[in-house]
Amino acid sequence: MIDPTPNEKAAMDNGGRMGGEYLESICKTDLAALTVAEWDCFVEAVVTGYCDHLRDLAARDRARLDSMTAEVPF
Repeated sequence: MIDPTPNEKAAMDNGGRMGGEYLESICKTDLAALTVAEWDCFVEAVVTGYCDHLRDLAARDRARLDSMTAEVPF
């Protein structure tokens, strides 16, 4: 990713945190030692954490922008 936005950086942090939580839950830190199923779950945790957080931030941004829009006077 070239020049990530602040929202993308926050989403990457969240995705990484979710991946880390998954690794802690299975008591493994060596990615090379993961089974195929564990690897799939790890990747799913990272991607889902990233996408969900980015979607939440976008919704917040949209709500903020919508609240700044002036109403048409007629």
